[in-house]
Amino acid sequence: MRTRTPIMFALILLSALFAFQGCKTQLAEQPDLPTPDSDQGGIHLPDDFGAVVVADTLGRGRHLFVNDNGDVYVRLIRSNNNKGIAILRDTTGDGKADITEYFADNSFGTEVKKYKGYLYFSSPTYIMRAALKAGEMMPDSKIDTIITFPDSTLQGHSSKSFTFDGKGNIYANIGSRTNACQETPRSPGSKGKDPCPELPYRAAIWKFNAEKIGQVQNDGTPYGIGIRNTVGLTWDPDVDKLFAVQHGRDDLHRFWPELYTPEQSRDMPAEEFLMVEENDNFGWPYCYYDQFQGKKMLCPEYGGDGKTQGRCEGIKSPLVAFPGHWAPNDVLIYKGNMFPEKYKNGAFIAFHGSWNRLNFEQAGFLVAFVPMKDGKPTGDYEIFANGFPGPQQIVSTGDATYRPCGLAEGPDGSLYVADSQQGRVWRIYYYGEGSGITSKPVENLTADAGNSSGSADLTGAMALGKTVYDQYCKVCHMANGRGVPNLNPPLKGTDWVLGEKPRLINVVLQGLNAPIEINGEKFQNAMAPHAFLSDEQIAGVLTFIRGSFDNQAGEVTAEEVAAERAKLQ
Repeated sequence: MRTRTPIMFALILLSALFAFQGCKTQLAEQPDLPTPDSDQGGIHLPDDFGAVVVADTLGRGRHLFVNDNGDVYVRLIRSNNNKGIAILRDTTGDGKADITEYFADNSFGTEVKKYKGYLYFSSPTYIMRAALKAGEMMPDSKIDTIITFPDSTLQGHSSKSFTFDGKGNIYANIGSRTNACQETPRSPGSKGKDPCPELPYRAAIWKFNAEKIGQVQNDGTPYGIGIRNTVGLTWDPDVDKLFAVQHGRDDLHRFWPELYTPEQSRDMPAEEFLMVEENDNFGWPYCYYDQFQGKKMLCPEYGGDGKTQGRCEGIKSPLVAFPGHWAPNDVLIYKGNMFPEKYKNGAFIAFHGSWNRLNFEQAGFLVAFVPMKDGKPTGDYEIFANGFPGPQQIVSTGDATYRPCGLAEGPDGSLYVADSQQGRVWRIYYYGEGSGITSKPVENLTADAGNSSGSADLTGAMALGKTVYDQYCKVCHMANGRGVPNLNPPLKGTDWVLGEKPRLINVVLQGLNAPIEINGEKFQNAMAPHAFLSDEQIAGVLTFIRGSFDNQAGEVTAEEVAAERAKLQ
């Protein structure tokens, strides 16, 4: 055995000392992560993950983008400053914004992304851009319109989410006008139009030139069709593929009670995570995905009965199917190095939360994670972040404290989440295995939804009206009468409810197909005629809504309904 001299031991110790000092220097160069908020900003995360609230009460946020320097751009539905983008900057390194600026006129926007030195953002009718110089918060005041969409796309699903492939192309969602392309929109038993005239101009993702100014829809081409509504889409450059999340159709039981149980309508059809390739057709409005059978099934509007595939056999299936009506609003393929290896190249999906699960508790309101490799799932999805709506039972979406809507990755690999209820933005960090950071799950409390008027003593017309409301109206206008943003208008404190009775009666008798504006917000969803209800039922439900939800308006009588019905005949 070789003998080590004192000189050799000295060299070994000196070498170890230099190595240790080098290690210390390397660790010192790693930035310290901000201390997470004590309550994680009100949400629950896996162990060793923590969150800080970057900003709060910005206005109802949709999607967001994080620049290379850490500035955050949040697209808003409507802000207190009547501007459409909130810009956030953290100058202290604590993870929280201490400077907030606003940019661009309010225009009910959805998307915001950066491409080749420009900030791109959308409204229901435009995709626009403004130059964004390196290091600057505020984009240039000169705004170019890249694409103008037809006014017809304002009706129905109007969100214009988009993404880039890095090869000069932009892909934009053009959602369907209707739920299932029925001859009479959202009407029980109404058959579907065949062929559906919306395709391929709607219910599709279209491809355009990413940099050409002044395009209209016909300057682009349909890339993938039969996709009812895609609020979230992204391009993964590593696999060179487009990924999207689709909102499934509504009302299987409400419109086809002889074919589907309330429980089936609550859980189906699936929300879909899709890989979209050129010329793909995902089957809307003829097909929906039944996650229990693992098949695309024929819609009842086209002769389906819940058991028949028919023309839907062979239609492309989703990568992953999620429970019905969770409302996926954004998808992000994670490329960062902060999170553990299992998250690399996987998909985070923000679920906005349901509004149409009949009389059941609403669901969703979470961020899920799908592990992936080479663009394909490698395991089941898991819930990554929840607790957004709070501990109370959610019967109406308005009951939720927060609703996750947008996702973005920071330059350091942290994950940002935007809320559309109050305008909160979270930043989620990974602190390392064994950090001791944990959060308690948020458990739902048992709560009785009660009656919408807040009174247990409903008699006469009010009692009849509540019965009609629960059966026909609550699914769209909610138990609390607040409606669903951008879709179904509120019934609380609006001139449509409290104003002229003949106009209100005729909405029930004739339905309402045109978008309406209430308190500065537009609502797009068509309301089917309910003339099949008796004069007494219509009078009762209108009396109920005029005397509920803190409304204090007069009774509607059966005679008044009969008079309006006679004018139509």
